[in-house]
Amino acid sequence: MNSSSPMLLHLQTVPARNGLLWIRHGLKVFRRKPLAMAGLLSVFLFIAFALLLLPGVGIMLLLMAMPILSLGFMLATHLVLQDQLPTAAVFAAPLKLTPQRRNSQLLLGACYALATIAIGLLSEWIDGGSFEALQRLVLENASADKVAAAAADPRLFWGAVTRLSLAALLSVPFWHAPALIHWGGQGVLQALFSSTLGIWRNRAAFAYNGLLWAALVIGVGVAASLLSALLGLGQMLPLLVMPLGLLMTTVFYASLYFTFIDCFMFGAPKDILTEKN
Repeated sequence: MNSSSPMLLHLQTVPARNGLLWIRHGLKVFRRKPLAMAGLLSVFLFIAFALLLLPGVGIMLLLMAMPILSLGFMLATHLVLQDQLPTAAVFAAPLKLTPQRRNSQLLLGACYALATIAIGLLSEWIDGGSFEALQRLVLENASADKVAAAAADPRLFWGAVTRLSLAALLSVPFWHAPALIHWGGQGVLQALFSSTLGIWRNRAAFAYNGLLWAALVIGVGVAASLLSALLGLGQMLPLLVMPLGLLMTTVFYASLYFTFIDCFMFGAPKDILTEKN
């Protein structure tokens, strides 16, 4: 996992049905080491909370850490497949490989942070601050009429479209870039290009995967709402949804490794990849 010699990666195309296999493999990895995988997400959330407490630079440092989060979970999944126990050291491992790759990871994180901040500023300019105003009303437990009036602002819709569309586009070059730097020894620009090419070549599988995740999120939300309504536990809904959300987030990050090895031919244990239907 920590070899300093770059591995030869070969770009390949997989069928759309692999979008489902990525989720199933991610769930299988979680079932092998549930406490360890969930613990990694908890550690990162704690670090994120600590960073947000830093005035001025906290949000920048948090955004810079996001590519390391995805790569850390890829490394953790790689360890689980080898029957090893992943620890929080996976988040530091990418910065310890070689000075060149450490600098590339840091530069990649800085690029991601600056791009994300730019998207936020542009979206805020388009919605005229209506999204921030809506958030403030929700946090202040404002009346339903005030919240509905704020949500009806047409600028809010176009700001949301801008924010979501640009965030989705930004994820494409950064999706595999940390792994391509870590395992492939690629530079930042080459990794961003290779990640974009890999997702484009496998766009059907990624589209299917995205639709499945959206359906899962919506389905879990609806099921939790119905269950809380039937049991008269409306006030307990957040407590019910939160662990489910953390579970799905952990499985999502565990599945990232399989999106990488499917886009770029990369050795992985065969036992978890035998199921292709």
